Amino acid sequence: MHLHNRPVFALLALAATAAFAPLPAIAEDTKPREATIIVSGEGEATLAPDMAVLSLGVVSQAPAAAEALSANNAAMAKVLADLKADGLAERDLQTSNFAVMPQYRPVPDGENSETGPEIIGYTVQNTLTVRLRDLSKLGALIDRSVKLGVNQGGDIAFTNDEPEAAISEARKEAVADALAKARTLTEAAGVRLGRIIEISENYSRPMPQTLYRAAMSKEMADAAPVASGENSYSVTVNVTFAIDQ
Repeated sequence: MHLHNRPVFALLALAATAAFAPLPAIAEDTKPREATIIVSGEGEATLAPDMAVLSLGVVSQAPAAAEALSANNAAMAKVLADLKADGLAERDLQTSNFAVMPQYRPVPDGENSETGPEIIGYTVQNTLTVRLRDLSKLGALIDRSVKLGVNQGGDIAFTNDEPEAAISEARKEAVADALAKARTLTEAAGVRLGRIIEISENYSRPMPQTLYRAAMSKEMADAAPVASGENSYSVTVNVTFAIDQ
C-alpha cells in the first residue's frame, strides 16, 4: 500500500464510524397536561334609547328627467331646511341614496319590438338618513316631513349614542356568571378552582326596531305616536380555568 493513499482510507474510516455511531436519545416531554375547565357566562343590560336613526325619502315622477329632478330637489330642500331650523346639525344629516331611473312602456303584442320599449318618463329618488338626538321631536318631525314632500321612508331604529356604560355592566355580569358556574362545577367534582387561563368575548348589538316601511301619506295624523322601548345589550364570555387537584 502506498503512503499517499493513507488520507483517503482515514476519511473512509471516519465516515464509517459516524454512520454506525449511536444517535443521541430524543428527550420525551413527560410533563402532564394541565387540567382545565371551560365555562360560558352571559350578561345583559338594558338601556332606554336616546337617539333615533330614520330614513326620509322623496320620490318624484315626470315625463322629462329634468322636470322630475327639479321637483325632487325642491321638496328635499324644504325638508332639509326644516330639519336644520329645528336644530339638527349637519353631521346628523346624510344623503344615503340618490337615483334617476327611466320608466318604460312595454311593447304591446303585435307591434315591432326591434326598437325596444319606449321611455315614457323618469323617476327620481333621494333618501336622507337622519340621526335625531331628541326623541320627543320624532313624531312631529315625521309629520312635518311628510307634508313637505317626503313620500317614502322606513327603517326607524332606536339606538344609543353612548352605550359603553351598559356594555361594561353586561361584561361584568357575564364574567360573574361564568365564575359562579365554574365554582359550582368544581365543588360538585371535589376539586379546587385555579387561576384563569383564557377569556374570550362575544358581544351583540340590539337589533333595530322598524316602524315605517310603507310609503308615507300626507294624510298621516299630526305628531305620529311612537314608542321607543328599551335596547338590550348582551355579552357572552368563555372562560378557561385551571383545576387545582
